[in-house]
Amino acid sequence: MKPVRPYLLPLILFLAGALSVLAYAPFDLALLIVPALGLLAWAWRDASPARAALYGLCWGTGAFFVGMGWLMVALHRFGGMPVALAALAIGLLSAFLALLPALAGYLFARLRRGHWAGDAVLMAAVWALAEWTRSWIFTGFPWLAVGYSQTPPSPLAGYAPLVGVYGLGFIVAGLSAALVFAWPAGRRTRLAAVGGALGLLAVGAVLGQIAWTEPFGQAVRVALVQTNVPQDMKWDRERMQTVLDANLEALQGAQGQIMVLPETTLPMLLEHVPQDYLAALAQAMRERGGEGVMGVFTRDAEGRIFNSAVTIGGTAQQVYSKRHLVPFGEYSPPLFGWFYKLAKIPMSDQSRGQSGVPFDLAGQKVAMNICYEDVFGEELIASLPEATLMLNISNLAWYGDSHAQPQHLQIARIRALEAGRPMLRATNTGMTAVIRPDGSVQAVLPAFTRGALNAEVRGYRGMTPYARLGNAPVVVLSMVILLALIVTRRR
Repeated sequence: MKPVRPYLLPLILFLAGALSVLAYAPFDLALLIVPALGLLAWAWRDASPARAALYGLCWGTGAFFVGMGWLMVALHRFGGMPVALAALAIGLLSAFLALLPALAGYLFARLRRGHWAGDAVLMAAVWALAEWTRSWIFTGFPWLAVGYSQTPPSPLAGYAPLVGVYGLGFIVAGLSAALVFAWPAGRRTRLAAVGGALGLLAVGAVLGQIAWTEPFGQAVRVALVQTNVPQDMKWDRERMQTVLDANLEALQGAQGQIMVLPETTLPMLLEHVPQDYLAALAQAMRERGGEGVMGVFTRDAEGRIFNSAVTIGGTAQQVYSKRHLVPFGEYSPPLFGWFYKLAKIPMSDQSRGQSGVPFDLAGQKVAMNICYEDVFGEELIASLPEATLMLNISNLAWYGDSHAQPQHLQIARIRALEAGRPMLRATNTGMTAVIRPDGSVQAVLPAFTRGALNAEVRGYRGMTPYARLGNAPVVVLSMVILLALIVTRRR
């Protein structure tokens, strides 16, 4: 590539990060992530540590700002923040999240050796560690990890049951860097890099044919209900009866042994729900063949409020309360009380639930997770091997008709691959879906429609390699690579 003027390169990298969003749903141009990351690798190749950090910051800011643009709907339309202030908030959040790609660039520039293969492995390691760190630091926000772009039919999806989403990020970053670093090293080196890339794709395609888990028991009928209640109606007390009626209306087409209503489908405390309404819901579910799960707020004896999933219509009530809360949406981090003076977010003072056990429904052990809890793969596999199905209830009405819905569905597909379990999703506005253990979508309801998705699913048992080991292999490998380079550099 021809030299680029230094003041243009940060802008180019910002745009490359922004274009990387096309690799994710709903665009699904999975392999576009390779040239997008490859451009960053090219910029890092000869950069000083400070420059490499700047380039990582620019690339990451572009990716997060465009990829999470759906936050504008929540902050402006439903949170009441002015457009300019909401855009500034998203920009600051994007730049904050991009500090980890910046740190990855700094480490790469400090430790690189100038050998194309070794430097490609180094980039894979620093990138994987940066994304893994983002999954837990400050409670974690691993949205848009590059591995999420590699859902089927990408051949790299076959690696997900082995190494998880951060292992996929390791592979994608290493592949992108190898193709760039090998190019100026001569024809034979270029052929070696291309051959290695094709080999990785071929192995991934073969791995994708392996069934790591097996069906268990009889098929069960599930009905996943999509209520399609507008977010501005959901918290309007004068229209609360309309919201309650929407649940009963959406149940009309449901037929299943397990019927599921979405997150906070009853936007109030369970103790405030009229008893005759709860009885009507339970009766409607029993008439349609089974019992159900619904989202509602609960309160304990100490007055703490929880975002919960509660069973209804069965012999005994089971409760799961959300454990991984959303900062600024479900609780206020220290020193950020000022944020709630600008954004009006209902039920934003919630408490963290305790570790739950899978629900016992229709002979299945159903592992519950609520909304963006399914972004945290290691937290979901904690329910294995006991759980035979996974169930997510969400309310993405906060983000309108945006990319949040297909991106969240794509994340759930990776979770199904990692765990080797079907993932059921019941959402307020979309994407309500049944996902097979191989990450493919069995069925999905159109967004912004009211109704029920009726399907048959089978529980699965067994453990994928990722379910057994979690993120430890890729994290340890990446740390060993960095440690080895640090030691040899000092010598």
